[in-house]
Amino acid sequence: MFSNYKIGPEAMKFFQMGYQSQMDGKFEIAVYYYKKSLLIEDTAEGHTFLGWTYSFMGKFEDAIKECERAINIDPEFGNPYNDIGSYLLQLKRYDEAIPWLEKAKKATRYETPEYAYCNLGRVFELKRLWPLAIKEYENALKINPEYSPASTALQELLARLN
Repeated sequence: MFSNYKIGPEAMKFFQMGYQSQMDGKFEIAVYYYKKSLLIEDTAEGHTFLGWTYSFMGKFEDAIKECERAINIDPEFGNPYNDIGSYLLQLKRYDEAIPWLEKAKKATRYETPEYAYCNLGRVFELKRLWPLAIKEYENALKINPEYSPASTALQELLARLN
């Protein structure tokens, strides 16, 4: 899962411990391990995943700051752009989310760009910009036809409009 991440072996050990703690719902422990990883090696991935953990804790402003640190380290890493857009979406700051999600779509090092398209579709749907939302959901499905959040969102939106 982490094979494309630019993290050395020592930092990766703590990064993976942080990830496992996060997946187990042990967010404080995850924060500890991600920070330990970052002390060894300051990486975009470490900051992004630390931000992700903060988001699970409801600390969206801290999450956004970590993603901004990640972008400063590696502007081509797509995850933090999408994550900022997602956090702003959750905070109902839709207009602020749009440029971040657009940047995520253009990032050259991003394994799941369909997330950004789907999140942008959600923003447009919430703003009642139906044609734009449909286009974003369809683009997400062109990238990954198996991406069920985009498929479900598109089907539900089309059903509501018919």
